[in-house]
Amino acid sequence: MQFPPEVLRVLTDPRTIIRDDKVGVPFEIDRPVYEQMNKVLKEMGGAWDGRKAVRAHVFPYRIEEFMRQCLTAGEYPSKYEQGWFPTPPSLVMQICDLAGICAGMTVLEPSAGSGAMTREIARRGGVVDAVELDSRRAEVLREQGDCRRVMHGDFLDLDPLDYTEEGFDRVVMNPPFAGGLDHIQHALGFMSDDGILVSVMSNGLMWWSDKATVEFREMVEEVGGEIEALPEDAFAVCGTNVRTCLLFLPGYAGSRLQTYDWLLRQPRQLDLFAAA
Repeated sequence: MQFPPEVLRVLTDPRTIIRDDKVGVPFEIDRPVYEQMNKVLKEMGGAWDGRKAVRAHVFPYRIEEFMRQCLTAGEYPSKYEQGWFPTPPSLVMQICDLAGICAGMTVLEPSAGSGAMTREIARRGGVVDAVELDSRRAEVLREQGDCRRVMHGDFLDLDPLDYTEEGFDRVVMNPPFAGGLDHIQHALGFMSDDGILVSVMSNGLMWWSDKATVEFREMVEEVGGEIEALPEDAFAVCGTNVRTCLLFLPGYAGSRLQTYDWLLRQPRQLDLFAAA
């Protein structure tokens, strides 16, 4: 949800203290604005502590980096609108470490949000392309300057062979919890044969019994990938207790993963069949 303009103005005021697990406003604001702010911070998981030594909204987790992401985007995840959950900072580090991102690697972030992962990828020297469905968040990504390229649109509508001339070394993602498997399978088409994909996913991926999910788990096992359950509070900083897992998919020559290079080979294979 978008921050009310007056609340955004207060929270981005340089006098406002956002540090560790606290958000404090050490200056006078109008009562109606305070009530709006209190409502927003409560939806994000904070609670007012009026003791003289505190006098701040206190959160059950470190809020500083997460709040910065939200203020940059001008919106915050709410229990009433669960479409966007920025990747928590600790999980960003875990994903980038697992993917082995280092200087010079090309990296795709196909559900980039407000840049939680693109910032860290760029810090490590990765050359990152981002795709974001929301126009406001896409503009935030452009303004941050972390990305080589920012594409505004529906990632599922992008054709890998039209988008890029070669596959990416790494794909890292935190796709929408609804339809996440579709996003992951589509993302494989942007990865090079020897690339790595790391993605957050609903932990239903570990037990759903529909045909598509069962076949996907079998493929993950076949190629030597892993699906690991994340702690139940992995997204608590975002105000949700949704249970998630982390998917690791390594590519290699001869794998049956439908990577970018696999897609490139298809016309030649079809020509062979036509000649026969």
